[in-house]
Amino acid sequence: MNDPGASVHAAIAALQHLTQLFGDRRAQLAEAADLTEQQWQVLEEIATDHFMPSMFARTRDSSAPAVSRTLRQLLEKDLVAVSVSPDDGRQRKYGLTARGTRTMARLRTARQDAIDAIWMDLDPAHVRAFTRFAQKLSDRLERYLERPD
Repeated sequence: MNDPGASVHAAIAALQHLTQLFGDRRAQLAEAADLTEQQWQVLEEIATDHFMPSMFARTRDSSAPAVSRTLRQLLEKDLVAVSVSPDDGRQRKYGLTARGTRTMARLRTARQDAIDAIWMDLDPAHVRAFTRFAQKLSDRLERYLERPD
């Protein structure tokens, strides 16, 4: 493969395949926990103790009604509890229930098991090189996206 264009296209194809596989694995983990990926994202954010539905909707390119619907689903599954904020009675505070905490622990364990099985026996020099390359590629793509047409 001496043609640089062919090498670049092969790299793009590999990156697309890797992205698809990461998405497939995330969907698989969510399904095993009886969650959708959106529900898992909200659950993860609530676990950080800094969850604000409107901010979550903005940062995830989602709508407030979609986030509200997901919250209702999580409440129905008894994974999340809601209370009135002690600081501001107009705000709601979301937290994980005991069941939600166990679900997050299972998800984190399953994710770590996959990391251990797939990544941990790779050559550390290759992982560092991959990280440097991925960061450089990300930086270049971000700069390109910021350019005016």
